[in-house]
Amino acid sequence: MPITKIAIFASGAGTNAQKIIDYFRNNERVRVVLMVCNKPGAGVLDRAAAEKIPTLILEKERFFRGDGYRDEIRATGTNLIVLAGFLWKIPSPLIQAYPKKILNIHPALLPKYGGKGMYGHFVHEAVIAAKEKESGISIHYVDDLYDHGQVILQAKCPVEETDTATTLAQKVQALEHRHYPATIELVATL
Repeated sequence: MPITKIAIFASGAGTNAQKIIDYFRNNERVRVVLMVCNKPGAGVLDRAAAEKIPTLILEKERFFRGDGYRDEIRATGTNLIVLAGFLWKIPSPLIQAYPKKILNIHPALLPKYGGKGMYGHFVHEAVIAAKEKESGISIHYVDDLYDHGQVILQAKCPVEETDTATTLAQKVQALEHRHYPATIELVATL
């Protein structure tokens, strides 16, 4: 069976990226081959260096108005892109180059609390303000709209009256770490 080569796109510290790297470290069928980041100095770049994973730093104008770095990503043999806390919208040239081969994880139960500007603490604050009884994660394919593609998996957690955006974020992150790598593996081996 051919090896699935993953490019992880991340913008921040890289806790989800690290869980993915750890999960696939000794996997014979799935390998992380590239870390793509839009923020020079982001913690995820240190994680990639420690793991000896090549990195690609994105320049905004070229990413959005050019080819989305499609050729550089293809040159690594990447055949699955995984967004792990990546805050830019994926441009059409990249979506067209990787149809149903780009995954995202969103910290809410889509279609609620998705869309432009809905990430991180903004999502958790909105969930609490709406007095929702549950929240969770949505793992989905990426299409041309924010948080819109076909959902692959959702996992839920309760929202307690005493929860804050911070405590809810911790619950949601635990779900992300538990479910994202296994879901990536499922998609990678389809």
